[in-house]
Amino acid sequence: MKFYDGNQTGMIPGILPGPPDSGLGDYYWWQGGAMMGTYVDYWYYTGDDSYNHVIMEGMLHQTGSDRDYMPRNHTLSLGNDDQGFWGMTAMLAAENKFPDPPEDKPQWLALAQAVWTTQADPERHDSACGGGMRWQVPRTNVGYDYKNTISNGCFFNIGARLARYTGNDTYARYAEETWDWLWAVNYIDHENWMATFSYNIAILMQGCAFLANYTGEQKWFDRTQALANRAIDDFFADGAAYEIPCEFETGRCSQDMLSFKGYLHRWMTVVTQLVPSTRDLILPVLRNSTAAAIRQCTGGASGRVCGFYWTTGQFVDPAVDKTSGAGEAMNVLAAVQSLLDVDPPATNDTGGTSKGDPNAGLNSHPFREHSPVTAGDRAGAGILTAIVLVSAVAIWGWMSIPHAEWNESKGKEKEKMSPTSIDAGNSQESVTVSNGTLA
Repeated sequence: MKFYDGNQTGMIPGILPGPPDSGLGDYYWWQGGAMMGTYVDYWYYTGDDSYNHVIMEGMLHQTGSDRDYMPRNHTLSLGNDDQGFWGMTAMLAAENKFPDPPEDKPQWLALAQAVWTTQADPERHDSACGGGMRWQVPRTNVGYDYKNTISNGCFFNIGARLARYTGNDTYARYAEETWDWLWAVNYIDHENWMATFSYNIAILMQGCAFLANYTGEQKWFDRTQALANRAIDDFFADGAAYEIPCEFETGRCSQDMLSFKGYLHRWMTVVTQLVPSTRDLILPVLRNSTAAAIRQCTGGASGRVCGFYWTTGQFVDPAVDKTSGAGEAMNVLAAVQSLLDVDPPATNDTGGTSKGDPNAGLNSHPFREHSPVTAGDRAGAGILTAIVLVSAVAIWGWMSIPHAEWNESKGKEKEKMSPTSIDAGNSQESVTVSNGTLA
């Protein structure tokens, strides 16, 4: 919590200092949502409510005017995964029975439903690559031409959890369709179930576990088991959580990647709660990984600062990765608290208290707000239209009159000029969507 200043005077609740390109700090908007989720779990696992008021304030402050986690200051840089992380934190608050907000404020379940509804909108899905959501929401963003695992994984995960919490099969149907798309484009390896990043395989594993618990269908149990086996083989090969794409050398992991281990631990723990048959496989691995995480928390003046590189057994200062260490600290906190024994996530039928709203998100208008059209606006538009029409007629009439300076010589030169042909295929803009490796 020492990395968070959103509860201080003049600062913005809900976010960590940043974003990096602003020079204000190391962290992006979505990582604030991830931190809120870590502390929702902290309260649930430990019973310590010291930070509850800070977490509630932060979660509510970032909901945006349409209560869908698309606040205007972040809309133009909005990724589906960014919004998805905040939506999963709201869902977690409902499942953990985190204290409900005042009645005049957005409720946790309704917020998760709003995020899901905005992402289920046909405008977020298209036929490129046979379906799926794009990484970015605005068409102008770098990354709009890319469809990745984590954005669709967030949508899959939230849908699976809403299905179990509410009993509404529509959420489950959309979740299954998303899984089928991820499978069809080979974002889930058909032979060995391999995934590139730990949070990808963890978010899918947890979603499968929710659907297994909800539907009782064997295919979801099988998928949960297959993903668990692969995650352990790949991301715990040396006895502790290890981020394969970047951890082999200091300074290579991005800001995002430095927080993945915490999600891996948190989400795999929930898998054991929902699918008890995985407990004997997963829990010993998480215990060993947590022990390794604690061993390297020996840095700083306090001797308790944590780093990212758990398998080395030694503290490595987060400065090598150009961070202040918030993600690294969240990872260890998540690993430790997730070993505590708690009940599985709640539902409407098992003590959940959060109020839902199936219509939440239907009236979202994230990118523009139109002022009401007035009589003056209509009159002005009519006058402008009349001016344009009169001008166009005058120009047409002038062009129809023969001009003396257009002599025979110039006319012949004009005839010799051949029109430039335009290939219709080359003139059309095309959208390329990455079908490459998992991202």
